[in-house]
Formats: sequence, structure tokens, C-alpha cells
Amino acid sequence: MEHGGAWMGFHFAAFALTPSSCPQNWDWYRETFLGSGQYVSNTWRPTAAVLRVEDADHPATRHLPKTFTSSPNEWYRWEHDLRTNANIKILLSVDPASFPLGTGPKPWEIWHSGYYPVVWANKNFRMIYVNMGHNDIDYEHNSNRELSFTFKNEIQNRLILDSLLWLGNGKATD
Repeated sequence: MEHGGAWMGFHFAAFALTPSSCPQNWDWYRETFLGSGQYVSNTWRPTAAVLRVEDADHPATRHLPKTFTSSPNEWYRWEHDLRTNANIKILLSVDPASFPLGTGPKPWEIWHSGYYPVVWANKNFRMIYVNMGHNDIDYEHNSNRELSFTFKNEIQNRLILDSLLWLGNGKATD
């Protein structure tokens, strides 16, 4: 990445519970590359959220409406406030219209307020992180049947395609 490579990470690509469970260079990855620090908490069960475009001029987001409803997802919260990192460009965040977000059963798996970035880029690298990527699955009845699909959302798919085009050649197409 430090030599011009391109990277797109989904959901679990940024997850780690403890530094001791991570590869040797994980601090660089979490602190410098992602800027997020480590995972702190999540919502549960996967639920749709209203997402707000924070940067409508970025090639990955310029074809998106100001807000849109995502596919169901498990949403992550991070150690660091990405708004304070000058190297991070937040592209999408959870809109307050989404709260409460999550259904539990644990009370801390339901978010009632706050600021949660879910898609961002690092200005020093050709990268984009996308929190989406966890389908809703029927765990309760042990069927493991998929109840939703991340890529069954036209607006989200536009974000992903434009992100890939930007990562590949520096711009999304019209």
C-alpha cells in the first residue's frame, strides 16, 4: 500500500478484538492505514440503516443520493473518532434517522445515538473501507438460512462499483 497499491476492505477486514490476536504489523494497519484503531462494539442483529453521504464530491459517492437505506448489516463502532484524523476522509455515516439501530437481545447491541462512520478513505493511500458485508442469517433456528443479501441493494452496489473504478483508474465513470 505504501508503494501505490489499491485496496478495498469490507466489514470484517477491519475487525480485531485484541492486539495479541493480530499479525505483527496490525498496529500500522489499524492506526495508520484504517485510522480506526480497534473494534469496540457492534449492533446486532443485522438491520438496515439510513446512510448519509458525507462527501458527495468523492468519485465513490458522487452518484449516490444524499441519504439512502442500506441492506441489513451488522454495524461496527471503532476506538478512534475518525473525524479527528486529518488523513481520513469519511464518505458515509449512519444517519440519525436510523436510531435506534439494532434489535439486541443485548442492550449494548442497540445504538440510540452517536456518530458512526461506515465508509471511509485514507488520503495517504489508495484505499476504501466499507463496513457493509454481513448478511442477516437465521442463527436462532439453526438453519443458517440467509435472510438478506448485502449486494441486493442498487445504491450500495453503485457505491461499490464506483469505488472499484476509482481504485482502478482514479475516477468513477458517468
